[in-house]
Amino acid sequence: MKQFLVFTLSASIGAMGDLAGHERRGSLMWPGRSAITGLLGAALGLRREDNFAVLDSLGMAVAPFQHQTDSGFRDYHTVETVPSAKVKAPNSRPDALRTAGRDTNTTITLRDYRTGPLFGIVVWGDGLERLKAALDTPVFTLYFGRKSCPLSAPVGARIVGASTAEEAMSQARVPEWRNGAIATQLIMEAEKDDSHTEFRHDRVIDRLHWHFGVRKVAFRQVHIEPEVMK
Repeated sequence: MKQFLVFTLSASIGAMGDLAGHERRGSLMWPGRSAITGLLGAALGLRREDNFAVLDSLGMAVAPFQHQTDSGFRDYHTVETVPSAKVKAPNSRPDALRTAGRDTNTTITLRDYRTGPLFGIVVWGDGLERLKAALDTPVFTLYFGRKSCPLSAPVGARIVGASTAEEAMSQARVPEWRNGAIATQLIMEAEKDDSHTEFRHDRVIDRLHWHFGVRKVAFRQVHIEPEVMK
């Protein structure tokens, strides 16, 4: 038996990233390793330029808790950019816009969100007590992917003893209004015996420069009924 840190992410709306730099920014179906690493880093007070190595060695597992409110929607954004040929080395974005006047480019971008996301997270490795304390009193506000997506409930972090990540996940706690949610999958690093696997581009290499590597994850069939926060 070993120790695991277990907590829950619940929000009214959430976004779980996808390839950036395109007209459409989709939302994946579950938060990847980079998202969880970023959230733990925010709780600890780490900034993008800081060293995230303390989190690199952690093991992580995610369980999507299915609930009747789960669905998706798309939002439309207008993005105004300044042609580099018109404004050279501006001091700030407002300065660039003022200098460019009406000579700017405006495009419509699409962003996908999930409504009512609810996920159980299990973390194992060194420094669990410190991580729990940080999740209880985070340095920076915790969001579900974007700043427009605040969490709808405390994460309910606690350290539990268990033999496996699945056993630890059964001790996750969900908000009272999400009672009845059930997880049928556990997503974690793939092992040799795993049959249902895929590759996910979410292993943090350089957080400051947004460099991420590929890892192989497994989808294990489970049946987990989480506890309810009191």
